[in-house]
Amino acid sequence: MIILHIISGLTNGGAESVLYRLCMHDKAHTHIVVSLMDEGKYGSLLREAGIEVHCLNMASGRVTLQGLVKLFRLLRSLKPDAVQTWMYHADLIGGVMARLAGIRNINWGIHHTILDPKQSKGTTILAAKLCAKLSGFVPKKIVFCAQKSLEVHLTLGYASNKLVVANNGYDLSLFFINSSLGDKVKEEFNLDVNIPLLGLVGRFDPLKDHHNLVSALSLIKQKGVSFKCLLIGAELNRQNSILNDWLAENDLNEEVLLLDQRSDIPAIMNALDIHVLSSFSEAFPNVLCEAMACGTPCVTTDVGDTALIVGKTGWVVPPKNPQALADTIISALDERQNNPEKWADRKAQVRKRVEVNFSIEIMIANYHAIWFGHGKEEGSL
Repeated sequence: MIILHIISGLTNGGAESVLYRLCMHDKAHTHIVVSLMDEGKYGSLLREAGIEVHCLNMASGRVTLQGLVKLFRLLRSLKPDAVQTWMYHADLIGGVMARLAGIRNINWGIHHTILDPKQSKGTTILAAKLCAKLSGFVPKKIVFCAQKSLEVHLTLGYASNKLVVANNGYDLSLFFINSSLGDKVKEEFNLDVNIPLLGLVGRFDPLKDHHNLVSALSLIKQKGVSFKCLLIGAELNRQNSILNDWLAENDLNEEVLLLDQRSDIPAIMNALDIHVLSSFSEAFPNVLCEAMACGTPCVTTDVGDTALIVGKTGWVVPPKNPQALADTIISALDERQNNPEKWADRKAQVRKRVEVNFSIEIMIANYHAIWFGHGKEEGSL
């Protein structure tokens, strides 16, 4: 069977990484990828793995006649057995063009939870609203990575009989407990193994709310608690004047290390004692499962499906509440310091929760069921 994926772009994002994992690990079908824009980060990686990639080279938020014609011709010539689109622009453009090309097995993919005019582009909001209008007759199914996202879009008028959740899945042979990997990171930055290590993996973006984390870290320091914190992701570097001003204002330059983008995320996750997610908007954040797969407990804000992901293995606090975030991190560090047996059991449980519920195999089975109706593997939540 041929599965044609149409995605807005192939940059370093959550939905893009899920598409990459799905194509790399699903050996039952032939996968072909079309990017509305350029090849970004994942285009070359997919090609290196032998997966066919086509780029329409349309600018962000803009549609060209040349791009539409190229997409239509690809759809007609490839004759895919199923079309899976990813994110609003691809849902709208890819879905309509696939219909015009005579394809009926069209499945949209949505990885967004909040559509806030202050945080989302106008073209994104417009595409989402148009998709709601077309949801009754363009797609066969509308796939959400998070239950919270499904609920939000139901209120926006998306066709209720077509909504389905397929949680993200993870390669547990890549993300696993390996203390030696973590030790290498600590050695690289000359970190004292006796000082707790916090961290957040996630690009500098208003939705990630790094200011919330910085404020919480300041409160923790004021309590006299020793720690180091690694920030990993795009624009988390010394060239980011906004972030560096926050750190200076809160006297955190010694505690916080800015590592920018890294390719060794499994090693980073193994180095951390606690991964902290401070966002005020998420759908199904990959970093929580990646940390948990490495046996790293998580403190997270209650956004999207974060509470579902961590369950009883982690801690969930209200978003935009630095005091609650700080108090909870301190409580977690206290358990690590004073109850090593409970901490060791917690680390084992966070790994087990991902194994049972969020493996790549479960995700692939769920997508197979959506595309061809072979039965859905839900995990055991």
